Amino acid sequence: MMSVNVDGLFFASRAALPHLRAVRGCIVNIGSVGGVRGDWTQAAYNATKGAVANLTNAMALDHGREIRVNVVHPGVTTTRAEIRTALTEGTPLRDRFDDRVPMGRPGDPAEVAAVVAFLAGSGASYVNGAHIAVDGGLSASNGQTDLFR
Repeated sequence: MMSVNVDGLFFASRAALPHLRAVRGCIVNIGSVGGVRGDWTQAAYNATKGAVANLTNAMALDHGREIRVNVVHPGVTTTRAEIRTALTEGTPLRDRFDDRVPMGRPGDPAEVAAVVAFLAGSGASYVNGAHIAVDGGLSASNGQTDLFR
């Protein structure tokens, strides 16, 4: 997991830097809300995505005069068939999920892609070192359940 999530990002970014400098490009890393806050039973994954978050910070500092480096932190997104199946509307897991996420649903890959496209575009020309959660508001919570609903 470290090889893919951290080493792959580091070495690909390092290889791309000369070109990105020449064209004033940018890097948009894909982190996870699990890299900012923990998930049950996901210690290795969370550690790698935490490294992605901090690597983004370091790269934004080191290369900010030449390129922009930002990170998007998706929450649960229906990218894999097993996630779509597990979170089918009306299932117990979906009901629990909907109670925790303020928007009451998992994310769609296109919603994450739209944020990546924004960060890669000229409209984000002064955005560097940003961490954007795309998680339906989940990370806005302090983790307590809603006792009054």
